[in-house]
Amino acid sequence: MTKNTLIQPFDVSIVGGGMVGAAIALSLSQAGLTVALIEQRAPQRFEPDSAPDLRVSSINLASEAWLTRLGAWSALAEMRLCPYQRLQAFEHPTSMVSFDALDIKRSHLGHIVENNLLQLALWQQFTRNVSVFCPASVTALSQHSDCAVLSLDSGEQLRSTLVIAADGANSHLRRLAGIGSNGWQYQQACLVALVNTPYPQQDVTWQQFTSSGPKAFLPLSGQQGSVVWYDDAAKIKQLAALSAKELTEQMLTAFPPKLGAVEVVSSSWFPLARMDANYYYAGRVVLAGDAAHAINPLAGQGVNLGFADAKLLSELVISAYKQQSDIGSAALLRTYQRKRKPANLLMMTTMDGFYHLFGSDIGPIRKLRQLALTMASRSSLLKTLVARYAVGYE
Repeated sequence: MTKNTLIQPFDVSIVGGGMVGAAIALSLSQAGLTVALIEQRAPQRFEPDSAPDLRVSSINLASEAWLTRLGAWSALAEMRLCPYQRLQAFEHPTSMVSFDALDIKRSHLGHIVENNLLQLALWQQFTRNVSVFCPASVTALSQHSDCAVLSLDSGEQLRSTLVIAADGANSHLRRLAGIGSNGWQYQQACLVALVNTPYPQQDVTWQQFTSSGPKAFLPLSGQQGSVVWYDDAAKIKQLAALSAKELTEQMLTAFPPKLGAVEVVSSSWFPLARMDANYYYAGRVVLAGDAAHAINPLAGQGVNLGFADAKLLSELVISAYKQQSDIGSAALLRTYQRKRKPANLLMMTTMDGFYHLFGSDIGPIRKLRQLALTMASRSSLLKTLVARYAVGYE
């Protein structure tokens, strides 16, 4: 470190103020740690009559419980969210598997929430222990035996005992820390559309598996929903170029009748990719959420994996802080990696298995998936176990 340079000290610096980064910042600050949060764009204020965000997530019960303890869930509930009690998966109506909250004695299986509103709800809870640097981005990282220093594009420098990268799958901080990754891009892409539906607010989210890719419906507040269409990348690009009216016509033809006479309001698309960081930490930099792993979004588990990262990392850091131990020690970060990396890899591998099993039109594989769905539909024990796993409880 150069002399005569004004460096602001913090216990923890977090790069990325999205849902995962903001949750970590909130959790640590509530325990008394000083936190610097670096983010390029702040969430916009909520307008009750605004259109829902295209980016939505399925929040399971485990994530909901943690967000409730942080105080963010009640703030989100005052804005918009949609609970669902049932989850359905099918290839043909005769092989439908339905999971119900009643199977595990719960009132609901999860909520569909808008990403920007959940981020806003978290930001609204920040205490004075959180110093927000926004708009700001990191230009350099230097690591030392007892701290790490971040240089920002504003010219400011931040010194902290621990630095957390929560800046997404294309994490700049991950690269600055010298952490490599492996993965690949799938041949499919995904189109997401906000639609008006002819039904009152629905309590079910469903997914149909086809040889060209899954098609899914996620309920939103009121008579609206989010429709997700997986297909060959070239096909998705063609669909994305259509007008809302033309896309509606294509959707009504390609989706099962249970979708109803929907009307597309807006849409967007993105490629599908898998990414796994080689390591979850280097020196005093540790990865969380999409900076550590990007998963096929087939089951909407990505953000829940990120919150599981955030919760464990927060607990480890808070415990060390209370014991006046080094919150950025290799032993602490190694414990985090040992617990989270295998769990995330298991979910990524499971989603890849679903991707190949339900995305193939090969005869034997088609028969295998039909058998699997039929067996699942007839086994109350299996349905209960899957439902518990889906909501985040093993």
